[in-house]
Amino acid sequence: MLLVDHLFRSFRGIPAVEDVSFEVAPGQIVGFLGPNGAGKSTTVKMITGMLHPNDGHIFFEGCDIHDDLVSYRKVLGYVPEEAHIYTYLSGLEYLQLVGRLRGMTEAAIEDKACSLLALLNLESWQHTPISSYSKGMRQRVLLAAALLHDPRLLIFDEPLSGLDVASGRLFKDLLELLAAEGKAVLYISHVLETVEQVCDRVIVIARGRILADAPPADLTGLMSLPNLESVFAQLVQQQDTRSAAQQIVEVMKIRHA
Repeated sequence: MLLVDHLFRSFRGIPAVEDVSFEVAPGQIVGFLGPNGAGKSTTVKMITGMLHPNDGHIFFEGCDIHDDLVSYRKVLGYVPEEAHIYTYLSGLEYLQLVGRLRGMTEAAIEDKACSLLALLNLESWQHTPISSYSKGMRQRVLLAAALLHDPRLLIFDEPLSGLDVASGRLFKDLLELLAAEGKAVLYISHVLETVEQVCDRVIVIARGRILADAPPADLTGLMSLPNLESVFAQLVQQQDTRSAAQQIVEVMKIRHA
């Protein structure tokens, strides 16, 4: 189980995350939603150990992750929002590097890396430098890297970015099976329709604080709104997008002498 316990984090005295607490249990897919600048990325960086909180703790299976970050990262699989990959490596070479960093044996790396690349339709590209891959192909390499070592905790940050329809459908089916295998999954996305379909619970964060933590159906029912997108817009007090769009068009139409 992942337990995020009263996290605080500020930058140059400006709060980015304030008193954030939540849990992700084995077998759960938990959506983590918020507008840009809400504190999602800062929270995720703390959960992955890339940032240290100013206050609060992160526990996995009862242990503070900062007591042994190396061991914690061996059970963590992470697909980041930005695909920072060594593009001079081939897809296979990148997975070999990841496997070695995870302490896997060479035999296991070779077997699992080749199998994952084939299943993700990258077999014919496995020896080609990643620099020639499309965005969707790079995303599939990141997904393979996150799954290679059979982690117990998975964090997916905008995992559908760049994926085609077939790959997106495969990912949604994969999420369900990962949960059935007892994996704890934290899923960050702006595609609210998908979040509503696959997540057991949804956490909404804005201005560094959690505003809601409940199953999607409970949120829509409690607020008497038709879908998660409407709930999200009301919770974060999103601007009237239609009005804003109309104002943009009016500004665009201004003629200069």
